[in-house]
Amino acid sequence: MNLTLRIWRQRTADASGGSGSMVTYEVTGISPDMSFLEMLDHLNEELILRGEEPVAFDHDCREGICGACGMVINGQAHGPERTTTCQLHMRHFSDGDVVDVEPWRAGAFPVVKDLVVDRSAFDRIIGAGGYVSVPTGSAPDAHATPVPKPVADLAFEHAECIGCGACVAACPNGSAMLFTSAKVVHLNVLPQGAPERESRVLGMVGAMDAEGFGGCTNTGECAVACPKGIPLSAIGRMNREYLRAATRPR
Repeated sequence: MNLTLRIWRQRTADASGGSGSMVTYEVTGISPDMSFLEMLDHLNEELILRGEEPVAFDHDCREGICGACGMVINGQAHGPERTTTCQLHMRHFSDGDVVDVEPWRAGAFPVVKDLVVDRSAFDRIIGAGGYVSVPTGSAPDAHATPVPKPVADLAFEHAECIGCGACVAACPNGSAMLFTSAKVVHLNVLPQGAPERESRVLGMVGAMDAEGFGGCTNTGECAVACPKGIPLSAIGRMNREYLRAATRPR
């Protein structure tokens, strides 16, 4: 299989996004069984042999678990299949295709180099409340706090979020509501998360706004792009949690 790749190349970080451009590469000998990242590895090997700078892109586990591999492929976050980029295989493309590859596009995700973006804004949102405080001492018994199965299922559904940022990249407003709501709902529905329920949602939403993410207008593109299927209803749940916490008399 042979492809024409048009890849965003940007040597250094630039908040304005004006220092980069799309560069065209012809790639030959691609196996349909390659993953998209393996195809980029193949391109980079050729670039290195020619003495050119390889394309920088994020990756880690390459098993669809960590979410580090995110990029926009032909205008879609992670590409044409509902999966992570590392799990996207070249069989979903045809010989002779022209494929555009770009980094996540969002004001809160500045480009570091080529396809690599800085997603540390997500870490700061988590740091504002995405945890359960546990007093020091011996660990509590595993069954000390029973969790009803419907509650456990709901928590697990939202805990599947891997923080890849596809929701932000797909949203026309660059909103992080789906990511933030997944983290809030995951902990707030559990009895272990109840003591910090209000401070959690207030802190995490406040941190999200401070990072400069756009507002949610219920477009729904975030849920469509999410490789783990976080439901759009998570945003409604978080909004109710936020209103409850914000309007409670102090």
